[in-house]
Amino acid sequence: MAEDVVDLCAALLRFDTTNHGGGTSAGEREAAEFVAGHLDTVGVSASILEPAPRRSNVLARVPGTDPTLPALLVQAHLDVVPADPAEWSVPPFSGVERDGFLWGRGAVDMKDMVSMVLSVLGTWSREGRQPRRDIVLAFVADEEDQGYYGARWLVEHQRDFFDGVAAAISESGGYSYRAGPRRLYPIGTAERGTSHLRLTARGRAGHGSRRNPDNAVVHLLGALGRIAALEHPVRLTPTVRAFLERTGEALGVAVDLTDVDGTLARLGPAAALAESTVRNSTTPTVLRAGYKVNVIPGTASADVDVRTLPGTVDELMASIDAVLGPHVTREFLDEQPPVQAPIDSPWFDAMADALRAEDPEAAVVPYCMGGGTDAKAFTRLGIDCYGFAPLHLPEGYDYRAMAHGVDERVPVEGLRFGARVLDRFLSS
Repeated sequence: MAEDVVDLCAALLRFDTTNHGGGTSAGEREAAEFVAGHLDTVGVSASILEPAPRRSNVLARVPGTDPTLPALLVQAHLDVVPADPAEWSVPPFSGVERDGFLWGRGAVDMKDMVSMVLSVLGTWSREGRQPRRDIVLAFVADEEDQGYYGARWLVEHQRDFFDGVAAAISESGGYSYRAGPRRLYPIGTAERGTSHLRLTARGRAGHGSRRNPDNAVVHLLGALGRIAALEHPVRLTPTVRAFLERTGEALGVAVDLTDVDGTLARLGPAAALAESTVRNSTTPTVLRAGYKVNVIPGTASADVDVRTLPGTVDELMASIDAVLGPHVTREFLDEQPPVQAPIDSPWFDAMADALRAEDPEAAVVPYCMGGGTDAKAFTRLGIDCYGFAPLHLPEGYDYRAMAHGVDERVPVEGLRFGARVLDRFLSS
């Protein structure tokens, strides 16, 4: 059985758990069996649940020494996005170690976190240790699509399993980020909401050679142009406000919350962690219209990726409706609210303490994720969800380009650092 975090991660990377979206997936079954088998070996009883064939979720609970304390959920997904082998330097599911990195699809999104958790549990088993509070484990399917076979399904059909859980940790936070003279460690305490829209324009079908002022394609393009031109106002959530203030303090940069764009410009590389989360966004991504070049279609549609900050959804939708035009309607494809966890909390403090114990120079700051994770599902249970999958990253390594990118890889020493940090945090 693999025990070292690097060996565990390499083994997980060799399972093809590609999620193509739309319910089409290689499935998480083999990876789930590997995880459940490891848990069983270290004395943790695990269950595999499948809402559909091969769409596998692993649930387990590690008892703590004080059952009166609220439990902590550790949730991580087993599926990965597609990878084209022709674009990669190594086969995407080889799990090879080269130049101090483990290479493979899922190396940072997020089989690294799965392997770190399994490594910690193996250490506890060998040393006869227990955490203070119950640790609830959920290694889930389908995060890279809609979560209907994973977190969303669990929240709807296995709700009782999460009774007593007060907080959760998962991906997209706790990694080192070089910003000038300091190493920042952003911990995810918020996520923008997701309001994916479909726009449908209707007009008069006809021959492409004839004048037609009621062209659905033209109606749609006009609406998309107006939506793309919307200027969204700055809206500072508690997390983003705290990020700007604490990052400015760590870097010795003046922060003016009345001039957020100017403040971001002064933060240098650190601005990338906040620039997408000071405003809502409306990004056209998919177009559908027509079937023949000389035929004007009667309908045309587009999908728009809309991301929302807390308390702004009604205002944003009103601004979209104002520019759609009379021939275009909208409907929600998916609507998930923003996520916000407390910043000044014992959970955040414990994460920061664990990071600083392994890296005394760490400047730990909260941040808001521009996209989304399975936290959107688990927060519906009243769980405070944090992005905390710790890694120490080498200079010149672009972590934010790794997830869903070509030649995804994770530093070997970063994995070992993360396992030590998680051990400290989960033990305390």
